[in-house]
Amino acid sequence: MMSSSPKPEVTLSLALSPGSTLQEVVKPQERGVRLIQLLLTCAKHASSSNLHRADECLRQISLLASVSGDSMQRLSAWFASALAVRLVKRWPGLHKVLNYTQLPKQDQLGQAQPLFGRVCPYLGFSYAIISRTLIKAMTGERVIHLVDLGSGDANLWIPLLRSFSCLLDGQPHLKVTCMNANKAILEELGPRLVKEAEALGLPFQFAPLNVSLRELTLDKLGVKSGEALAFISILNLHSLLAEDDSVDAHFSHNKTNGIKDSKQMFRFLSTIRSSSPKLFFLVEKEADHNLNKLVDRFVEGLHYYSAVFDSVGATFGGNTSSRERLVLEEMFGKEIENIVACEGVEREERHERYGRWMVRFGQAGFKPVMMWHESTEDAKQMVEACGRNGYKIVNERASLMICWHDRPLYAVSAWTC
Repeated sequence: MMSSSPKPEVTLSLALSPGSTLQEVVKPQERGVRLIQLLLTCAKHASSSNLHRADECLRQISLLASVSGDSMQRLSAWFASALAVRLVKRWPGLHKVLNYTQLPKQDQLGQAQPLFGRVCPYLGFSYAIISRTLIKAMTGERVIHLVDLGSGDANLWIPLLRSFSCLLDGQPHLKVTCMNANKAILEELGPRLVKEAEALGLPFQFAPLNVSLRELTLDKLGVKSGEALAFISILNLHSLLAEDDSVDAHFSHNKTNGIKDSKQMFRFLSTIRSSSPKLFFLVEKEADHNLNKLVDRFVEGLHYYSAVFDSVGATFGGNTSSRERLVLEEMFGKEIENIVACEGVEREERHERYGRWMVRFGQAGFKPVMMWHESTEDAKQMVEACGRNGYKIVNERASLMICWHDRPLYAVSAWTC
């Protein structure tokens, strides 16, 4: 019986004023503060398995949050949903039945990712940075092998093909190996790139590789002697950090400079380095969601995604019911759900800040590469060409940070042996 259960260690930290109701909270600023308080309190209760108090918090949040409200209301709706999923997962059968009607993850991403690239400039900036750096580094090479570690985005590859076809020292032979666990992406991308290369008169070879990062080996890449090799990872490498956190909890000494060791990541990067690539490009979220404690990563997630939702809101203006905005924010909502509701190997959204990636790449024998010589002026021109207010590209320790109102959200870096 619930009456015999021990008292929870975490107590409800938010109390409404006597006689007030949540419906009376009409000022956006006051409502936003109330939502943050409720969300943090609910996260503490969820962490300590205090189901009744967590449920009460969710009930109160549901009166204030809305996927069609302002950015704080929309953000709160997704974080509350993630907390609810975490609680429901205590009953595996119930959780499984409730997810019967969910689209497969790959289908959801297939709808949202092209929209993300078109609506938000983060990927566009990243691709332009990679393209400029790559063209400069590969000038003079006659055979170039580029490996796409999971993006499969034509918006990256079509402009790159066009840039390589216009090199002053002549066209190189270009080979693109695209690795992706989703076969449909490879089947769509391959013919597009082959057709584009034919139109440009560019010597070209496309090699699809239908595997995941965990399954990738050098043998499968087919790297040949004499090739100038480069790898490109777009918002994907962090998934290799997924592991059984209970092991880390028992062996807390397995850390280097305060960073959790990851044998899987070290093996992967060491394997890539053994192929002697000229460059390795990395684009990752500038956030720290690879934390063991739920409350810690919940707070970090709120801080990070509040800026993301603000930037999305600014893009769509006052159109709070836009179908495109809902699709885009659902993609971020699924990331939030993975961060909050999942544990162990199931929790793949383990984003880390650039400083941590510096340590991981350094352990594997890589060195950072300065990507632009005149980066400040180039970045300013790129942002101005985008025609969007609030965005900024700044240098930080050999990386380029793509910011929304001074808040770094995505980091672009390049590495060499």
